[in-house]
Amino acid sequence: MEKSRTEAFTDAVIAIVMTILVLEFPHVHGSTFADLVVLKDIFPAYVISFIFLVIYWSNHHHIFQMVEKVSGQTLWWNNAFIFLITLLPFTTNWLGDNIWAHDPEILYAALFLLANLTWLFMIKNLVKVNTHNACVTKILGDYRKSYRTLLLNALALVAAFFIPIGGLIINVLSFLLWIVPDKRIEKIKNK
Repeated sequence: MEKSRTEAFTDAVIAIVMTILVLEFPHVHGSTFADLVVLKDIFPAYVISFIFLVIYWSNHHHIFQMVEKVSGQTLWWNNAFIFLITLLPFTTNWLGDNIWAHDPEILYAALFLLANLTWLFMIKNLVKVNTHNACVTKILGDYRKSYRTLLLNALALVAAFFIPIGGLIINVLSFLLWIVPDKRIEKIKNK
């Protein structure tokens, strides 16, 4: 199957999720900087979620520039990933309103664990569908970064039960692994 529709659909959904994130910002009542104190926990949650979305989008874009084919199974894994991403505005709001509470942190950590698990399954499927492409097999077939991320996501989930903000910090660290897409992909695209 052609990959372009999958890319376009994912781009559209991520753009909509980003829009919903900003639209969910509370109204600030007042005309002084002191009135912005209502955003003290909401704004960091928003920034973290926005950055996560940018990282997901950037890596998705790089990966789909590299592959030639997708399968029906790829579409289902991609759709599962997108579904989980659409829950981000809700979890971000709850987290922003209760950034020091266990349950919002647990849900936020669980969301990223599940999103990254579906991401890994999607990548594995892309490698399977594109076995004829040695570069895809070599670069995308190296799952170490995904496994490290999942380990950190699981650790974040456990930490959220005991030290809620610790789960968020660990998840932020896990995404630092992905902030710069694999440079090998850039080299392939520029050839």
